[in-house]
Amino acid sequence: MAQAIAGVLDFLSLLVIINALLSFFIAPYHPLRQALDRIVEPMLAPIRRIIPPAGVFDFSALVLIILLRVLSNLVINVLG
Repeated sequence: MAQAIAGVLDFLSLLVIINALLSFFIAPYHPLRQALDRIVEPMLAPIRRIIPPAGVFDFSALVLIILLRVLSNLVINVLG
């Protein structure tokens, strides 16, 4: 069970990375970007309220990836 939850959290981290990378190359109205935004944006929005973008730099994706990794490790250590 712990491995399955950790796998889902790792997959979410991968989606955040892909979304961040695609934001440099694909327009926001592209269907792939819109699909990824629907998954990732609800997790990024609360972080952006706490840590707003600093000029052109948005660290919310990095913070989310770190939080997902910490949560994944916590789940494995507690349940696994």
